[in-house]
Amino acid sequence: MTQQAAFEYLRHGQAPFFRLPLVDVAAPAAARYRGADVVLLGVPTDAGTTYQPGARLAPWALRRVSALVQSYHATSGVDVFATLTCRDGGNVAFPPFDRAAMREAVAGEVGAILGAGAAPLVVGGDHAVALPVLRALRAVHGPLAVVHVDAHLDTSGPDTWGDAWHHGTPMRHAITEGLVAPGQLYHVGIRGSWASPDDATLTLDAGNHIYFIDEVVGRGVPRLGAELRERIAGRPTYLSFDVDAIDPAHAPGTGTPVAGGLSAREALALVRALGGLRLVGADLCEVAPALDHADITAHLGAAILFETLAAMALGRIHA
Repeated sequence: MTQQAAFEYLRHGQAPFFRLPLVDVAAPAAARYRGADVVLLGVPTDAGTTYQPGARLAPWALRRVSALVQSYHATSGVDVFATLTCRDGGNVAFPPFDRAAMREAVAGEVGAILGAGAAPLVVGGDHAVALPVLRALRAVHGPLAVVHVDAHLDTSGPDTWGDAWHHGTPMRHAITEGLVAPGQLYHVGIRGSWASPDDATLTLDAGNHIYFIDEVVGRGVPRLGAELRERIAGRPTYLSFDVDAIDPAHAPGTGTPVAGGLSAREALALVRALGGLRLVGADLCEVAPALDHADITAHLGAAILFETLAAMALGRIHA
C-alpha cells in the first residue's frame, strides 16, 4: 500500500501526510515503524520561538494540504511512494511548554524510527526540534553533514535572549556537541542583520560554510547544488529547512520573516539538487499557519516535504 485512493481518503475523514498509511501508535516502539523506509513525524511545539508563535499548528496544516500531492515526481522520473515505503508516524506528545521534555521525547521517537531502519522526516514546530533529531541521528550514523537552509545561522548563545535552548540555538549545540562532522555544516540562504561580526565566528572557526543569499542567487541553485554534492559526497546527511529561508512574499506564514529570501522555485530546486545524497533524515520547521494567507506557505511546505522524499528516493536508487 502506498498512498490511499482519493475516495478512501475522503471517506474516513482523517488527514495523514500525503494520504499515507498511519502507524499504529499504540504498538510497542520496536514494532511501530517496522517495514518503513521513511516516517513523517509531527512535532507540535513553538515554545522556543522568540518572535511570533504558531508553528505548533504546522503538522495539522501540512497534513491537510499534502493530500493534494500525488506520488510521481515528474522532474526526476521517480514514483516516490512506490520507491519508498513511507508512513505517517503521528505527532510526538509532550507538555507543550516543556522544552526539555520535547527534546527527550523527540530524541526517543526518532531513535525508535532509526532502530526500525527508517529515516525520519520531521515536521515542526519551531527550529529547536532539529537538535534532538540530530542527537538521535548522530548516535546511529556518527557525525553528519548538515545542509541548513535558513535566513539565520541559528548559532546564538544565551547572551541573546538569556536562554540557551530557543529556536535560534540548534546549530550552536550541533557544533559544540560534535553532531556535525568537521567542516560539514552548510548554511544556505543567510541574510539580515547580525548583532556583531562575531555572530559567524563559532561556525566559521569549525570550518563550516556560509552561503549568503546574494551568493545563492548570483551563482544559481544548480551550481550551488553541484558544489554541495561534491563536498558532501557519500556522508550521512541531514537537511534542516527553516521556511523563513524563503522570501516572505512566497512564504508569509512564518514567525520570523526576513525580506529578500529564496523564491519558491529556488527553494524547491535547492532541495531537488540534493537528490542522490545519502539523506538519513530531514526536517521542515517554522511554518505558522495562523500567519499564512490562503495556505500559500502550507502548500509550499508540502512541496518541500515531497521534494525531500524524492531526494531520499533518488539516494536509494543511486546507492
